[in-house]
Amino acid sequence: MTGTSEFTGKVALVTGSTSGLGEATARQFASEGAHVVLSGRREELGRDVERSIKEAGGSASFIRADVTRRLDIEALIDQTMASFGRLDYAVNNAGVLGPALTPLADVEEEQWDEVMNTNVRGLWLCMKFEIPAILRGGSGAIVNLSSIYGLKGSEVGHAPYSATKHAVIGLTKSAAIDYGQQGLRINAVAPGFTHSEIVDGFMENAPDLTKSLVMKHSGQDRIAESSEQAATITWLCSDAASFVNGAVLVVDGGPTARMY
Repeated sequence: MTGTSEFTGKVALVTGSTSGLGEATARQFASEGAHVVLSGRREELGRDVERSIKEAGGSASFIRADVTRRLDIEALIDQTMASFGRLDYAVNNAGVLGPALTPLADVEEEQWDEVMNTNVRGLWLCMKFEIPAILRGGSGAIVNLSSIYGLKGSEVGHAPYSATKHAVIGLTKSAAIDYGQQGLRINAVAPGFTHSEIVDGFMENAPDLTKSLVMKHSGQDRIAESSEQAATITWLCSDAASFVNGAVLVVDGGPTARMY
């Protein structure tokens, strides 16, 4: 890890940072000097990421937390504040896909509840406790993870996921209005198809469908790297984005630019 930047000495929390996009975001923050609080349900993976960041010269701590459990979220924020005395940035990335290739009427109630509890209620709970902690320091930023399917319907049969990602955008825009005048900016990123455990597994199980989706949804005809999403997320937390609030940045390779 290298150098000094505006993130040096700051504390960034990244939920769902045991793999994929969350892990890449944690590594990006650490590479720019922040202390990163890693969080997720899978402790072994979280400890591996923590150790890897430290071995590279960065600063990181893993705190196990399940975003569907209020007490876990409270403990996560309390431990962060007790250990570091501040929280400057929060990236709410933890989420589940839920049923895929499943028509809406075939979704089971238990499946619906799991996706809603994780992707909507869990994200709301995170913000509920992150916001007062960040405001104690006077200013900061939150980035919530939506999806291209938070801007349109899903054609791969995961309506519950799409519904939650639409909700994430509504929560983000509303919270941005609530706290923008208090020095807290809240934005969302809507990634397109990005290399991760979920997407890579989908590619392996349905390669033809994946190829057609990538051709449809990416003007660059490829899947994004997690690091490309992470760069956008950390930019939104930086001073370079100081007048960006309540925005939804789509990072998908340009599906609306299919003329080239």
